[in-house]
Amino acid sequence: MSDEPPIVYLVLGAVGSGRRDVVQDLIAGGLDENDRSVVFGAESEATATETVWRWDDDGEMAAAWPADAGVGFFILDGRANPVDQIEAFKAWLQRTGVELARVICVVHCRMLEQHPPLLHWYDACIHFSDIALLNRREDVANKWLSEYMARFAKRHIPCLVDMVKKGRIKNPALVLDLQTRRLSHWFDAEADADWKSFVTDAETLIIDEAEGDDAEDEVDGDEDEYLARHLSGARKKVLPNIEDYLPTL
Repeated sequence: MSDEPPIVYLVLGAVGSGRRDVVQDLIAGGLDENDRSVVFGAESEATATETVWRWDDDGEMAAAWPADAGVGFFILDGRANPVDQIEAFKAWLQRTGVELARVICVVHCRMLEQHPPLLHWYDACIHFSDIALLNRREDVANKWLSEYMARFAKRHIPCLVDMVKKGRIKNPALVLDLQTRRLSHWFDAEADADWKSFVTDAETLIIDEAEGDDAEDEVDGDEDEYLARHLSGARKKVLPNIEDYLPTL
């Protein structure tokens, strides 16, 4: 038995983007047949073959890691705020002793083309991702797709970009590679989590009123722009509500 800790791939994206097809293809085409894998799905959308993760009474992610599993895929709730879940996921990693391999974002291109405000939602996902997989490209204009892909280079985003065709990955090894490509340092071992869970004591906090309200809006150089909060606890960057753009079931 290996002394190496198990690894997990975090999977981001909206419900309906084809994340489960991607995960199953990665397991079938990218893992050794002797590798025991586990797939975690949110309680609200998990399939019968997945291990359910849920929010416990303390507002923390709860899911037990199978003792014999060496590789896992943790699919976030595709109807909820990804940043809130990413913040909680790091605490889950620390509690379980599992190491993060990579963060994978599956992009629903047709939905994104039809609803431009979701660009900000996906920007947040890409900020934390090592690789973005462009899926659901049927009927998407080539011009839009080319402009979206060019956006990564223009913004100097290190995240890799690849295509999904009919739920299949051309090169599973490229996706499962352990090289870090994400812009965010949130999951880095040396990152200090104290500032990311910014809670103030109203009795001890002293605010220089001369600084004005604008001081709250500034993001400290060490802060992650998507995890930063106002003194009130609200996020400084507010994402669109993904449920406003999902088809009614």
